[in-house]
Amino acid sequence: LVIFPSLSEDKVWTTVYHDLQMQTSVGGNSLEKLSVLQLNYSASMDQISAITSSAEYCEQFISYSCKMSRLLNTPEGNPYTWWVGKANEKHYYWGGSGPGIQKCACGIERNCTDPKYYCNCDADYKQWRKDTGMLSYKEHLPVSQVVVGDVDRPGSEAKISVGPVRCQGDRNYWNAASFVTSSSYLHFSTFQGETSADISFYFKTSASDGVFLENLGNTDFIKLELKSATEVSFSFDVGNGPVEIVVRSPNQLNDDQWHRVNAERNVKQASLQVDQLPLEVRKAPTEGHTRLELYSQLYVGAAGGQRGFLGCIRSLRMNGVTLDLEERAKVTPGVKPGCSGHCTSYGMYCANGGKCVEKYNGYSCDCSKTAYDGPFCIKDVGAFFEEGMWLRYNFHSPGTSMKDLVSRTLLSSTDPETTAPDLNLNKEELSFSFSTTKSPCVLLYISSYTQDFMAVLVKPSGNLQIRYSLGGTKEPYNIDVDHRNMANGQPHTVNITRNGRDIVLQV
Repeated sequence: LVIFPSLSEDKVWTTVYHDLQMQTSVGGNSLEKLSVLQLNYSASMDQISAITSSAEYCEQFISYSCKMSRLLNTPEGNPYTWWVGKANEKHYYWGGSGPGIQKCACGIERNCTDPKYYCNCDADYKQWRKDTGMLSYKEHLPVSQVVVGDVDRPGSEAKISVGPVRCQGDRNYWNAASFVTSSSYLHFSTFQGETSADISFYFKTSASDGVFLENLGNTDFIKLELKSATEVSFSFDVGNGPVEIVVRSPNQLNDDQWHRVNAERNVKQASLQVDQLPLEVRKAPTEGHTRLELYSQLYVGAAGGQRGFLGCIRSLRMNGVTLDLEERAKVTPGVKPGCSGHCTSYGMYCANGGKCVEKYNGYSCDCSKTAYDGPFCIKDVGAFFEEGMWLRYNFHSPGTSMKDLVSRTLLSSTDPETTAPDLNLNKEELSFSFSTTKSPCVLLYISSYTQDFMAVLVKPSGNLQIRYSLGGTKEPYNIDVDHRNMANGQPHTVNITRNGRDIVLQV
């Protein structure tokens, strides 16, 4: 059993080899006495079955080189050659085809040497031909035998090649369910974790709290929950009184990004970790009860009388067993299999650069970084400026009352020397779109009412330029962003992010 990274494909493949040589020649026989090629693997069939079952994708190359040796006897005859896969089942399809289709790859692609047949070898030519391809229906893999016929005639020859079984990806890693109502949940058989419990999963949500899972006994229980937007709790009782371990995150956990939770409990201690945050550990008492005795079903996504979880949970493993959330979600109201979300299907409706934001009962379009508004970012909120016209905004600092703001704004509109509160910003993000045929012109000017400023302008040549002064220098910095003519009447989008003296520009 060999596991190695395939650097050219940026994937990790699990590869299981066998002892059958490539291009193994098959001698003469009769239809009553078929040639059987046995493949012996470097792992047991149970081990290979475990690999293929948990993998996202598996493949095995197979090739039949022939000279006057028919393969599947297409289009309607009984196959001369077949292969045996998992559970000793015979299969009459070849590499590049699929289950139930008695064809080779050329028959699927309609490019066989003789179009009357679905395999190159079935044309029965005296010249060497071959049929090759990948077997990728992993429920049938691995190939354990190849049974070959039709090599008993004078001049008939055949050679067989079978590659190793290759699997990649973890099907269980993306086994997920979406909880779309606070009362929805999945239920499974009672968790068997009397003396040892190892629970791990990923979650993402925009809700501030909710129960991930719970299992009850008479007085014993075990529960994992999102207590707040920054707290995950692991609590249990084995008869000595409730124990709770809480991990507090400096960042929001309801940011609709994936977060990993790992909770463990044994007779000596219990622990909880969230993402890469420090592990929280609680020692068990030296005396008292040690067995966790549960009798109810395991509830995932809710608990009795408490607010359920809204969001996605995936790759839920309990004591090494992955729970099949997707299959259970298919037959459970309020829960949907997978976590692809609404944006996969409807994100295209967020127009003009709007960002699709997942909601657990729908979606919304974030138009904040566009020149548009409305539910789908299609309402134009821009303005047409004639020469000499300008628009001014006065930004107020946090805590400034609206009355004071209106007063200052009215004063500043009549008295340019009137100063507004200095925000003294260290960073800002700026995004806007424009189209013009006039140059030179000033598109945007931001000032802190001191010597600091930032300006975006179109030069006489039509090039875009950023000018800014953050203090400490006599002359402002000038950055020519693009040497194209921006005054061509076409729409252009500008994104500027400043953090201290670092500026990132995108046009």
